[in-house]
Order: sequence, then C-alpha cells, then structure tokens
Amino acid sequence: MTRNQRFPRADRHVAPHRPVRAPARSVVRDPRPVAAFRQRGAQSGLKLEDFNAPEIWHPETERVRTRFVVQPAGSGFRHAVTIDEVRDRLAQLPAKFSRNLDVVQFSAMTRKRRLFPCYGMQWGTSVYLYPIEESLVEIYRHPPTPQQQIEAHMFGGRWSQAGNVWELTWSDDSIRDFYLNNVLIHEVGHLNDSRNTNSRDRERFANWFAIEYGYRANQTSSPRSTRIRRTS
Repeated sequence: MTRNQRFPRADRHVAPHRPVRAPARSVVRDPRPVAAFRQRGAQSGLKLEDFNAPEIWHPETERVRTRFVVQPAGSGFRHAVTIDEVRDRLAQLPAKFSRNLDVVQFSAMTRKRRLFPCYGMQWGTSVYLYPIEESLVEIYRHPPTPQQQIEAHMFGGRWSQAGNVWELTWSDDSIRDFYLNNVLIHEVGHLNDSRNTNSRDRERFANWFAIEYGYRANQTSSPRSTRIRRTS
C-alpha cells in the first residue's frame, strides 16, 4: 500500500502557505530640510508639494557674511530688487535674525517654475528670490482672496479684472517695497522658526514675522517724507 492510499489527499493536513518576505530595501532619505515657499497670488488647488522645479542646494557653511548668487531672470522677467538693496535691508534687521543666513540667491524663472510661480523660498540656510514679469503685471485665472487683496494694497499692488482673468499690477517702487519688506523678511522668518514643524504653523509664523519686522518696521523707521507712496 502506498503512502497516498493510506492517507487520502482529502484527509491530509496541508500547511498554510507562508508569504515569502522580500529582502528589505534600504531607503535613502534626503537629509536636507523641507523647503518653505512664498506662493504667488490667486492659484487654486495647488499644494507646496506640487512645486518640484529643480533648485540649487547650498550647504551650510561657517561663512561670516551672506553670499549673493545671481542667475539671469529669464526672458520676459526681471529681478525685483538688487543685491545692494537686499544687503541694506538685511542690515536693518536685528543681527540675530540674519546670522544664520548663508546665501541669498536671485533665481531664474524657468518653464517648470511658471507652473507654480513663487515670490521666494527658504531652504536650509538659504533664501531664494524669484523674478517678476518685466511688465510688472501678474495674470491669474482666479480672483484674489480678501487677504491677498489686503496684502497687495499694503505694499502698493493693485488688483483688477480684465475679462476672464485677474491682474495684479505693481510699480517699480511698490514691487521693490513688497520684495524687501514682505517676501525677503517672510523667508528670513522661516529661517528663524525653530519651534514649528507643521507647515501651516510655520507659514503663520513667517506671516507674523513679515508683518512685525517687515511692514511695521518699515512704517515706523522711514521718515514720512521718504516713504514709498501707497497706491489706492
């Protein structure tokens, strides 16, 4: 009698199939910190992770002074401020806020960056400032939020509707004011936020920092006769 005759197949206990565990793959994590973006005007449905345009990483150094890197703005665009203007504005901040700022980069506008346009970005110990249209007119398909209208008015920007699009128009003085006293200071605020880890909390802190050390500081320190005129 064979073994199969003594133990019919239906009566035999079949051990359950054990899944074969694939060998663990090593995951290489990027040690660089997450970047913080200063997103432009009225854009619907976009998240920070949608921004994936390549950018230059500047490792932290023991540099005594902030280094400036300037890239060509790109066709149809211009840099809103100059190295001297940024250097002078940083010098007006309490020294502790710019102590860890290694690099300020004036970045180029590329095809990918146009899909998710930003005014500025903080990444590690660097701040990146992005170009503005040469015409000083930004065009959007969605109307601005009340907060965006208030912010633009604070710095001299003017929202208007033109057919099916919305335009945000600046002057030379107002765009300079906006970048020096809002965009730049906002990103420096991110650089100095060592407490918050949640992106919403970090953005709230940077907004507060920009108002406190950018807009309000500029209003109280500038003589009335030399202040930039605000457009209505």
